[in-house]
Amino acid sequence: MQEDTIKLLRECDAGIKMGVDALESVYDKVTHEDLKSHLDDQIKAHNEMKKEIRDQLEHYGEEGKEPNPMTKGMSHVKTQVKLGFDCSDETIAALLTDGCNMGVKSLSRYLNKYSEADAGAKNVAKKLISLEETMAKELRPYL
Repeated sequence: MQEDTIKLLRECDAGIKMGVDALESVYDKVTHEDLKSHLDDQIKAHNEMKKEIRDQLEHYGEEGKEPNPMTKGMSHVKTQVKLGFDCSDETIAALLTDGCNMGVKSLSRYLNKYSEADAGAKNVAKKLISLEETMAKELRPYL
């Protein structure tokens, strides 16, 4: 149980780091004030979630997990290429929506894979999934 708990929390940690990095990498390129306000709220919510995950990992005497360098690098390249061709709020919203959907997919897979994780870790993963789903919905008007 503890092994699944730690693995699930570490995957949540890697995912939240990817999310914060994605939000921060496009933030200065956003022109629509309402979208910028949504991103402010999401950055704050993601950072709060990041702290919650770190606190749980520390409880188990564990450190977090960095995102896969290949995944992070490919995401960065995709973002830079797309924004190089079209640096509109619509493109930013589309990129962030894709990231949210990938996060939901990955976290759901890990939730199933680490089914022996304790309730606290599962709740963190579900809360993070909900955060990503909410963000994707908030981005729809900007697509």
